[in-house]
Amino acid sequence: MTPILSTDVPGYTPYRGKVRDVYDLGETLALVATDRISAFDHVMPDGIPGKGAMLTALSNFWLDRLLPPNHRVSSDMDDLPEAFRDQREVFEGRTMLVRKTTVIPVECVVRGYLIGSGWSDYRKTGMVCGNALPADLKKADKLPEAIFTPATKAEAGKHDENITYDDVVKLVGAETAEEVRRRSLEMYHAAAEYAAERGIILADTKFEFGKLSNGDLILIDEVLTPDSSRFWPAESVVVGLSPPSFDKQYLRDWLDNSGWDKASPPPHLPKHVVNETAKKYAEALERLTKA
Repeated sequence: MTPILSTDVPGYTPYRGKVRDVYDLGETLALVATDRISAFDHVMPDGIPGKGAMLTALSNFWLDRLLPPNHRVSSDMDDLPEAFRDQREVFEGRTMLVRKTTVIPVECVVRGYLIGSGWSDYRKTGMVCGNALPADLKKADKLPEAIFTPATKAEAGKHDENITYDDVVKLVGAETAEEVRRRSLEMYHAAAEYAAERGIILADTKFEFGKLSNGDLILIDEVLTPDSSRFWPAESVVVGLSPPSFDKQYLRDWLDNSGWDKASPPPHLPKHVVNETAKKYAEALERLTKA
């Protein structure tokens, strides 16, 4: 399978993010998940075959199961303009028609386990995004309770920065801040409970929200995918160590040992890195969505 790294539709000019091509259709947007993959704030020159379709399938699964109200209008190719349907082999399975919103400028991160930037913050301050934690926690420890740990939405090529809940209140107002925190925690708990039944730990995840023209707040963007979440196989977690995960960690580990300086253009990916990364995404999809 050849990875789809970019899409083009006559008569439309997409906005290209790290992974998605976004087409403005007037009252709606077409979100197209390509097979691009990024790491360390760089888009790799090689894609992961089928990745975009797997991300879209998993987002659709969660939207169907757990998470109204949201921005999805349809994932049916027949609801897209003819110019998209003319390239059905490119767009089918990786395209979602969504409502336009005014995006809330906050990454709504929920953490149930201590890892990543949360672990780094905790080692320095004993807190994560203003949340005080017990003094004796180790890497990959389960937190006493899940915590809301927001971050700024960084511009392309820059890092998101962890912020406190008070910072969110200043950005969006008390009412919206409380609503996104409440919804994020509720969705995390529901998804974590479901994943645990399938032998998977949802260590943390990121949600995004937007407001419709009538002021209603809805869930937007991808949902509970390996690109926005840390999923760990429960049988492999050892407290004190970084657990294996169903995401692009295999790619990150290879890059860390490749000699790449993370500032120059990234290197091409060997076939084994592409294949192993694809397997991780496929395993996440299969284990989470199986009956």
